[in-house]
Amino acid sequence: MSTSVAPPLGVNLGSRLSFMMFLQFAVWGAWLPILYPFLLGHRGFTLEETGLCLSAGAVGAIFGPFIAGQLADRTISTEKLLGISHLIGAVLVYMLGEADTFGGFMVLSALYGFVYAPTIALTNSLAFHHMPDRDRDFGLVRLWGTVGWIVAGIVVGQYLLRFATPAEGTLEQIEAAQNAGRSFAFTLSAGLGVLMGIYCFFLPHTPPSKSEDQKLAWAEALSEIKMQPLLTLFLIAVPVSMVHQFYFVFTSQFVTEIQNAAASDAANSFANAVNEILGVGGGGLMTIGQMSEIAVLACIPVMAGRLSKKALLCIGLAAYAVRMALFAFMPDLVPVMLGVALHGVCFGCFIFVAFLVVDEHTSKDVRATAQNLFNLVIVGIGIIVGSWFATAVVGKWANNIPVMENGVQVIDADGIAVNTMNWVDLFSVPMWIAVACLAVMLVAYPSRPALKH
Repeated sequence: MSTSVAPPLGVNLGSRLSFMMFLQFAVWGAWLPILYPFLLGHRGFTLEETGLCLSAGAVGAIFGPFIAGQLADRTISTEKLLGISHLIGAVLVYMLGEADTFGGFMVLSALYGFVYAPTIALTNSLAFHHMPDRDRDFGLVRLWGTVGWIVAGIVVGQYLLRFATPAEGTLEQIEAAQNAGRSFAFTLSAGLGVLMGIYCFFLPHTPPSKSEDQKLAWAEALSEIKMQPLLTLFLIAVPVSMVHQFYFVFTSQFVTEIQNAAASDAANSFANAVNEILGVGGGGLMTIGQMSEIAVLACIPVMAGRLSKKALLCIGLAAYAVRMALFAFMPDLVPVMLGVALHGVCFGCFIFVAFLVVDEHTSKDVRATAQNLFNLVIVGIGIIVGSWFATAVVGKWANNIPVMENGVQVIDADGIAVNTMNWVDLFSVPMWIAVACLAVMLVAYPSRPALKH
């Protein structure tokens, strides 16, 4: 019995899709890792206001996928929708960098989430549409999105090192200057967004499928998600996204403190070498996670052939727990860098594989919408809940270490005692959430689920 082999992806198509992924994630990677210290440290927002700003973008992301998925599956070609979305997004992200009030940033963030969030799933569905073999080809194309994130993060880190880090001053003064310099990240993202918007109009034509019954695509997709294994995957995605949000909200500030403290020791040649290569401000060092992501994504075709999707998802969840444990209990430069590197395993084995599972277990004419619905859970609902929980609940509770000066706790201008973050308490919470998610996945996710065609 002979088995058919899918034709190769081809250099021309592969390079076009790869550059699409590069720009898609460079746009996001320029500013997302530095957002928390920019809002809290430079704009002067409170911890609760910062969490609400992070949630606002996710609120927009909830509604955007329904409209974008419906349009892509039923009305407009995917490449045109992507181009329009990115051009609008470029204007909005530039305005985010200029917004200096809580209300203004909230509104702009919600609008940007509405426009940008659906493009993540739309680039996936466009790539899937043109690939001869999804499992074989997608990992090698998608890893260029990771390269884009790395390049953008290092560019921002180097800018902060070269142009926003004073040669002299206290650690607090240096950190304040770096926080102000983070506004450059939004300008960089806007420029990349314009380039991506124009480029999208030259991507391979991806017409809407227009199924014969013309049912609402999202309603049809929801009916398929009710079945296992998608039901378990969609339910577990919310707490996983919450764990993910602890990483993206706090790691930049956490890593910045470690980098600056290590670099203040002139004898610490390793720390200074790391800063020289990756820059400062946290975002550059966090690209180590994307570097490991490249290795993981490159291995996915081999791993998917030898391990079940369930096994890969469980490996990703275990990596989430180990990363948070390293942050909580080993807050030194080397183990923290190892924890950051585990981001590649977290993303590659859970988020990336989850998108493959969604594509495998939904019907052809609603796959763009199903991808957007899963993206809604990850980038929308999960971030709203996760941002609020990480900042207003856990962050507020873990901000419990008194700031002392000459043996006396510092009091601010309003007469309130000043505290700083207890990183052990903070990162222990997402560690246990990840452990619980792993237990649910092991019990509830079927080992051999049936496929949709």
